[in-house]
Amino acid sequence: MSNMMRDSQIMAQTRDETLGYMSDMALELAQMAEDTGLATLAYLFRMAALEASTANSVLAEPDDLPQQMTSH
Repeated sequence: MSNMMRDSQIMAQTRDETLGYMSDMALELAQMAEDTGLATLAYLFRMAALEASTANSVLAEPDDLPQQMTSH
């Protein structure tokens, strides 16, 4: 049982690191886009960075996500 908990912790840490990296890269790309005069692209990259930075809190609380209804 402790192996499952350890594996779960490792996976959560890896996910957190990946989301942090994605957020950082999106912010860097936003800055590059802004520097070259591409304001719309910069905005989209900033939104992607925000999404990546808040994804961790959403993933940590799956019970708060709306349940999807299916037709079957």
